[in-house]
Amino acid sequence: MADKIPDLHAEVRAGTGKGAARTARRNGMVPGVVYGGGVDPVALQLDFNKLLTRLRKGRFMSTLFNLKVEGHDDVRVICRGVQRHVVKDLPTHIDFMRLKRTSRVNIFLPVEFINEEECKALKSGGGTLTVVRNEVEMNVLAGEIPDHLTIDLAGRAMGDTIHFSDVQLPEGAKPVISDRDFVIANIAAPKTMTADDEDDVAADEVPATEVDGE
Repeated sequence: MADKIPDLHAEVRAGTGKGAARTARRNGMVPGVVYGGGVDPVALQLDFNKLLTRLRKGRFMSTLFNLKVEGHDDVRVICRGVQRHVVKDLPTHIDFMRLKRTSRVNIFLPVEFINEEECKALKSGGGTLTVVRNEVEMNVLAGEIPDHLTIDLAGRAMGDTIHFSDVQLPEGAKPVISDRDFVIANIAAPKTMTADDEDDVAADEVPATEVDGE
């Protein structure tokens, strides 16, 4: 929900054009702009190191942010472009688009598994939950973003495969990939014996060599 949307801090950039952008970069900032939402664009600048850290975490282009700029109301934005240095591959300019609560956006939602203790295959059967996808890209309303997708493990049996069709989707959410029923996780049976155990048993079964003269 809204309190889960990460904050992104920026400052209003004095001036526009190449000169102002170069000044921002010399001061350790990345110039940018936020537009859309029926209001005028605003020239911004963001701390270079903080922005680079977020970019390296991945999913930046598909993450909804709560943009905080002093003197302006907080607004939900999504990145619509990052210009990078042609050699160093470092950010040199960034564009954000304002989103209304009724706007739809593609973001990755984490998958949460519940009621593991009510799954006999896992609790007492020795089974292992193998997660194939720990997040799924979904198309959701900007004003009603779920925290996660929930998968109930109660009653699941050994060898079960959990597909996307098994997920109860939040209202208004739909998958970006809708043409196939992909696997989210499966419950694997325990291995009764490891290769090392088999070697040990085989060694125990080999009779001792008789020694001449005994």
